[in-house]
Amino acid sequence: MKKKFGGFIALLVAMGMILSYSIAPIRDGVGAALDTVLGPLAGLMPFYILIILLSSITGLYSSLIQKYTIDYERMTEVQEKNKVFQREFREAQLSGDEKRIKKMDAKRDKVMKEQLELSQQQFTPMAYIMIITVPIFFWLLFRMGVTPDAQITMPFFGTHLLNVAVLGPVPAWILWYMICSLSISQVVRKSLNIGGI
Repeated sequence: MKKKFGGFIALLVAMGMILSYSIAPIRDGVGAALDTVLGPLAGLMPFYILIILLSSITGLYSSLIQKYTIDYERMTEVQEKNKVFQREFREAQLSGDEKRIKKMDAKRDKVMKEQLELSQQQFTPMAYIMIITVPIFFWLLFRMGVTPDAQITMPFFGTHLLNVAVLGPVPAWILWYMICSLSISQVVRKSLNIGGI
């Protein structure tokens, strides 16, 4: 019961963080507050380098949070059980063995319950990660208003202003942030032997 309640609270926190993005006074207020700390860094280096630094920090702490809040052994075990169940259930359906299908139906509830628990387990690290990541995004949005002429040259995309859309509606700075964060988190995951989600 406590785990389910914790997962629910984590989900509410994550949703609150996402919703705060649409409230300009909160978004701008958090961005301005963080600018007192991170603003001086923006003057010491090109903005795209600062994005690399912040996305590296994001990749590192998100990997560490997931390592210590998700039971990867249990996750692997449940996924393997689910694969075996799906294979056996499919075989029973193809053979038309009604007795075996009924037996598998009874087992399905247990498998689904384990899958649900596994999904709920991932809400807690998501909330912790968003508590740190969302303010960083608010600050980056705030800095886009302060330095609208910042540019970046990316492979395949060329040179663009950081706040110009380069991949559909995705601005260059978000694409750059995602590329850096995902790359660094993969290195961290590999070095810490953290499984994928």
